[in-house]
Amino acid sequence: MTTQEIIKPANRVYGKTPVLTDTVMHYCPGCSHGAVHKLIAEVIEEMNIQHKTIGISPVGCAVFAYNYLHIDWQQAAHGRAPALATAAKRLNPDKYIFTYQGDGDLASIGTAEIIHACNRGENIVVIFINNAIYGMTGGQMAPTTLIGQITSTTPYGRTVELNGYPLRITELLAQLDGTCYVTRQAVHTPGAVRKTKRAIRKAFENSALKKGTSFVEVVGTCNSGWKLTPVEANNWMVEHMFPAYPPGDLKDR
Repeated sequence: MTTQEIIKPANRVYGKTPVLTDTVMHYCPGCSHGAVHKLIAEVIEEMNIQHKTIGISPVGCAVFAYNYLHIDWQQAAHGRAPALATAAKRLNPDKYIFTYQGDGDLASIGTAEIIHACNRGENIVVIFINNAIYGMTGGQMAPTTLIGQITSTTPYGRTVELNGYPLRITELLAQLDGTCYVTRQAVHTPGAVRKTKRAIRKAFENSALKKGTSFVEVVGTCNSGWKLTPVEANNWMVEHMFPAYPPGDLKDR
């Protein structure tokens, strides 16, 4: 087979979605953000909604999403993405509005915003990356940090007596009447990637149907913050994160 025959569209096995920009991703090797960006971009392309989608990025590693997805973006103050998404959706009801947030953002400084947006049932999609640590600012303890987990601010491990319990924000949001779809997924294996993509697509479809807030948590890794190699980080996530944050649907209305 000649080179020209190989590159024919009919022979193409995979092609990068045009919703992803040509910007080289800066994330640390093994970081889950890049995989989730790719899935969001593919869903947007497959649904043919690139021109109708607005992403809201806050502060933290999640903020750089606007460099990689070729859609309209707005940046929010730390934790305020759901509030900005609420305004964007109400002003543009025909648009697909989603937030892309980390655990230090959504489950900490943005707790009030996410709870009230979900309780109101805003027709938005929330993509929540939970790696149980503040990845960008120095590896500090996050609300989702596990008991015993070592961070830069819990050098001897998180304790209940000093730091309280990990916040299972996804379980909390699943109880609210305004949420229609609440799920927890991961991207550490090909099978997990496929499940996460289906979950993201379902969330966007729910938005079009005006069913309420769809919340997709992705349990991810932060091998730099965890001080582990990418392979070790994936193994640590399965062994320690999944028992506390088990993947699967929590609510599907």
